This record gives sequence, structure tokens and C-alpha cells, in this order.
Amino acid sequence: MDQIIQIFVTGGTFDKEYNYITGELYFKDTHLPEMFERGRSILETDVKTLMMVDSLQMTDADREIISYHCKQSPHNKIIITHGTDTMVETASKIARKKFKKTIILTGAMIPYAFGTSSDGFFNLGSALSFVQILPHGVYVVMNGKVFPWNNVQKNKKTGYFETLNG
Repeated sequence: MDQIIQIFVTGGTFDKEYNYITGELYFKDTHLPEMFERGRSILETDVKTLMMVDSLQMTDADREIISYHCKQSPHNKIIITHGTDTMVETASKIARKKFKKTIILTGAMIPYAFGTSSDGFFNLGSALSFVQILPHGVYVVMNGKVFPWNNVQKNKKTGYFETLNG
């Protein structure tokens, strides 16, 4: 049985860096290897960076690339790090493909580079746990909770994810 967890990096706040001079957020490299080391993870993972974009700039073509890689991955457990603003839209696009895999999208409201104030470390750990136990399907994992792709929304007032009937 395949125990390797495929992880696709797409960008989002999760992997943003902070320019202390200009005050701007930007992309450099993914923080995932450092996070796995710091978290003492012993899980087998295959990390691939597909893109480094803010989800507000993500296009339908980008979502097709993500879906394509989910289909082509030899692994049936997949985590996608993604920006929170359009995470549900991407989850919906992937879910319509009906892959026989467990696919989780997760992200962060505060960049990992901000240190202990970031929720990215917690969300990644939660996603790693949920991907190992959930049946095939597409899910969003944020704030320690798991949501089916078709019953979740980002509450733009609170910054938390919740069920559609919230």
C-alpha cells in the first residue's frame, strides 16, 4: 500500500516572505522542507512546487495544471498548499474530476515566515493527519477542522473557515 503523501505547492500566504524594507510580501521558495524538519515529521512525502502565486491571481489554467498533477501523481494521498481566498474554487474544480484519491487543500492566513504567529504550521500538521485517515474525496483543512469541498466557505469577517450554513 502506498504510504507516500504527495504534496503540491501552489503558493498563497503559506509560502510568502516579508520584505522588511518595502513592507511587501513576495515568493521565494517553499518553507515545507524546513517545516517537516522542525516538526520532526517522519512521514514519507514527495514535495513538488507547481507554481508560486497568490490565489487571487490564480487562473482557470492554473487550476487545470493542479488537477492534471493530481491525476498524474502515482500517490493516492495528496495535500495542496494554496492561498485561502480561492481555495474552495480550486477544490471544486478538482472534485469535479472525481479522482479516486484523498486530496486536501490547506493554507495559512499568516505567512510561515512570520514565525509563531503563523497558522501555517498547525494547518499543515492537521492536513498531514487528515489525509492519512479520510476516504477518497476532496477536502479543505483549516483551523484544525476538516470540511468537504462542497460545504465550506471562508468567512471574510472572521478569517476562519466554516460550513456553508456557518
